[in-house]
Amino acid sequence: MTTYLLRSWRRGIIYIGFVAIFIVFSVTLSDQGFLDPDNLLNIIRQTAMIALMAVAMTFVLAAGEIDLSVGAVAGLASVVTAIVIHDYGFLGGMLAGLASGVLIGLVNGLLTTRIGIPSFLTTLATMGVATGTAMWISQTAAIPILNRAYSFIFGGGNIGPIPVLFVWVLVIGVAGHIGLKKCSFGRRVLATGGNETAAHYSGVDTLKIKLSVLLMSSTMAALAGMLYAGRLQSGRYQFGEGDEMSVIAAAVLGGTSLMGGTGTIIGSIVGALMIGLINNGLVLFGLDYSQQLIARGGIIILAVALSQRSPRR
Repeated sequence: MTTYLLRSWRRGIIYIGFVAIFIVFSVTLSDQGFLDPDNLLNIIRQTAMIALMAVAMTFVLAAGEIDLSVGAVAGLASVVTAIVIHDYGFLGGMLAGLASGVLIGLVNGLLTTRIGIPSFLTTLATMGVATGTAMWISQTAAIPILNRAYSFIFGGGNIGPIPVLFVWVLVIGVAGHIGLKKCSFGRRVLATGGNETAAHYSGVDTLKIKLSVLLMSSTMAALAGMLYAGRLQSGRYQFGEGDEMSVIAAAVLGGTSLMGGTGTIIGSIVGALMIGLINNGLVLFGLDYSQQLIARGGIIILAVALSQRSPRR
């Protein structure tokens, strides 16, 4: 009974923490406009890309791997999209942006599964390659995007009061949840991360699963970069810089184990929103950047410690 209660507590801590932080900020920052609808919508806009990448990262971590290149891939995709849109229009830019993510994902997956390089090292290397490539082809300058249709669909538009970015998060979140919890692919991912040897002897192609989740992660990172570009109407190699840590933190906050075998898409999205909530609240409190880093790190460490702690026998 005690073990069951501890497991229930760990599964629910992210939601309890999210509500608790929201209430605290609502009370203490009521005169700073925290509850203003525009501010709440801005939190969604600012965390949408992290949430999308966290969905794919949940599959990667659940399979027992990790992807450190997502932030760099987002920056590369934004630059590639902006450059190609200028010469070939909306469709060409969209396909080129996604293709950049697919290419990095294939490199990550093949090096990890066929050559045997740990995904930590593989994605650390491709992070540098993606950032360097983005800097090179853009000459470290911002590439403007003047296509209004692209900007509307990929992050800059609103459907009534609802940001298009929220629609992207909703669609990808639902698809990810169904894929992880309701489909055989999701069960194979969890089996691979839980016990790779047992999964292999049960007929699961674990190498194919790992390649698939790494490919998924880079493709979703490319989509996030395209959304950055659409929202800010330009491609910049800095987009996504440092996002890999926020993405991994969001997934772990949501209940996904770094050791593999467990994962929850809804929790990862809530984890991303929680990080955005903390960032927004700390800014409204008037803390300088260094103080924000300290406070945010402490809150995340506390939340992860509570959600990941294993019950003692």
